[in-house]
Amino acid sequence: MALFVFGVFMLAEENLQSLLRQWGDQFQIYAYLDKTLDPAEVSRLQDRIQNFPEVERLRHISQEQAWKDFRAALGRQSNILEGLPQDVLPPSFEIYIKPHHRDGPLVEALASRLRAEQAITAVEYPQESVDRLSLGILAVQWAKWAVGGALFVIAFFIVGSVVRLGLASRRDEIEIMQWLGAPEELIQASFVVEGLIQGIIGAGLSVLCLWSLLLFLRDQLPIAIGFFDSSGHLLFIDGRAIALIVAMGGLLGASGNLFSLRRFMKTWRG
Repeated sequence: MALFVFGVFMLAEENLQSLLRQWGDQFQIYAYLDKTLDPAEVSRLQDRIQNFPEVERLRHISQEQAWKDFRAALGRQSNILEGLPQDVLPPSFEIYIKPHHRDGPLVEALASRLRAEQAITAVEYPQESVDRLSLGILAVQWAKWAVGGALFVIAFFIVGSVVRLGLASRRDEIEIMQWLGAPEELIQASFVVEGLIQGIIGAGLSVLCLWSLLLFLRDQLPIAIGFFDSSGHLLFIDGRAIALIVAMGGLLGASGNLFSLRRFMKTWRG
C-alpha cells in the first residue's frame, strides 16, 4: 500500500508534467488587431513582430478564419451563432514563443511590447494557468516524498513486527541451523533474501494496481472534467519510475527483515 500510494503521486506528477509540456509546446500569445487595418498595415505589423527575438513564429487569423475556427470549436452547438454577423470576431495574431523565452517575466515583457502597438487592441496569454500548474506539480512532488516517507516508516515497522513473529515461529529451525554450525551471517542472509523477494513482489503488485487505476481513469477522468487532450489518454509512469518502485520495495523488505532479525538475534543471545 505504501508503494501504491507513492506510485499514485508519481502517476499524478507524470501526467501533470505531460500537460505542462503540452501547454508549453502550444504556448501562444493572442494579439487582437484593430478591424480597420488594411492588408498592407497587417503585413508590416506581422513582419515587425516576427523579428522580435522572443517570437518563434506567428500566424495571422483573419475575421473569416476566426469565425470558422469558432464554429468548429463549438461543434454541434454552433447553431447558437445563427443571426450573429461573421465579422463580430476581430482579426488576430497567434504568436508562438521560443522555448527559452517562456518564463513568466519574459512573456509579460513581450506582452507589454505588443500592447504598446497602436494597431493591437488587446493581448491575452495563459501564463496564470501555466504558473498554477507548475505550482501544483511542485506541491505533488513535495507531497510524494512527505506522504511516501511517512508510509515507508510505518511499513518498515510493520514489516519488522511481522518478521519477529515469523522468527519466533521458526526458532526451532534457527536453533538446529546453529547446532549444525551455520554461521549467523548465513542465517540472516536467508531471511534478508526472503524479505527482498517479498518486497519485490509487493512492488510488482503495486505497479499492477497502478496500471489498473490508469485504465479506469482513462475512461472516467476525461469524461468527468475534460482536463486532458482530446485523445483522453493518460500516461503511465516510465521505466525509471517503475524501477524505483521495485528497488524501494526490495530495499524496504530486506532492510526491515535485517533490522528485526538483528534485534531478535541480539535478544535471543542475551
